[in-house]
Amino acid sequence: MAYTQLFNLLCERADDRYGGRLPVHVRCLIDEAANIGQIPNLEKLMATIRSREISACLVLQAQSQLKALYKDNMDTIIGNCDASLFLGGKEETTLKSWNSLLGKETIDMYNTSVTKGNQESHGQNFQKLGKDLMSVDELAVMDGGKCLLQIRGVRPFLSRKYDITKHPNYKYLSDYAPKNAFDIERFLSTRLPVSPGELYRNYEVTAEDLEAPAV
Repeated sequence: MAYTQLFNLLCERADDRYGGRLPVHVRCLIDEAANIGQIPNLEKLMATIRSREISACLVLQAQSQLKALYKDNMDTIIGNCDASLFLGGKEETTLKSWNSLLGKETIDMYNTSVTKGNQESHGQNFQKLGKDLMSVDELAVMDGGKCLLQIRGVRPFLSRKYDITKHPNYKYLSDYAPKNAFDIERFLSTRLPVSPGELYRNYEVTAEDLEAPAV
């Protein structure tokens, strides 16, 4: 419900006030996308919000989670993502998808043969074969410090994962200092702080008042 309202308000604001494109790009990082419940009409939203300067990053542990939640719309959702990032895993559906996405490379095959009999003969054979760039088993045991990134219009490439501790804003994370952790209970507290000099109206409520039926 929260994401539906978010996307609806952003799209309405983009269309009604800014001529179809928001002046500041809004990026939604949807972590644990398979465990927060189904976002209604996500396959249509993924296709329409991009033109309004809105993007959604779906973070999943396995591609099969998306299939279980959105059924036949999974391919539409993935197809509307301009970039895909694989951090490693061993779920078969995900591995086969990336194996197909990476494609093949051309290799040279060289064979030699020796036939012995009354007259010994030698033979040589050269062939060009297609080999998976990374097979399913190679993807399953990929180095944990590396990742695969595929961007629309660009061949997929293997890269080393970024060391987050080197980011200039790392000092603002809770990993850097516990004081940076977001206190959700404090944020949602309805208890108003009392400021000196302000006047407040006090109401005295007795136990009888609490037990009395509401009128």
